[in-house]
Amino acid sequence: MTWVMTSKKQFYLHDDESLLDGLLRTGHDVNYQCREGYCGSCRVKRIASSHTIDYPFDPLAMIEEDEILPCCCRVQGVIYINHDPIEKL
Repeated sequence: MTWVMTSKKQFYLHDDESLLDGLLRTGHDVNYQCREGYCGSCRVKRIASSHTIDYPFDPLAMIEEDEILPCCCRVQGVIYINHDPIEKL
């Protein structure tokens, strides 16, 4: 079971639920468009995680080392994120 901690709440992901879907289900305001790692609209800051974050494929969106794409990343264990939108210039 994966636990997600944000400044708003803590919740667990359902089986086969993406982090993006879990955030939306629990009332978090997250921007998204492609749901496949192309656009980077959904990027959030990873504060800490108990396991390595990985991707089933390399996303095309450029992300910093402390950013993740909730639409397509795979998370396990416990993850702490800042879900506030990240502004990119």
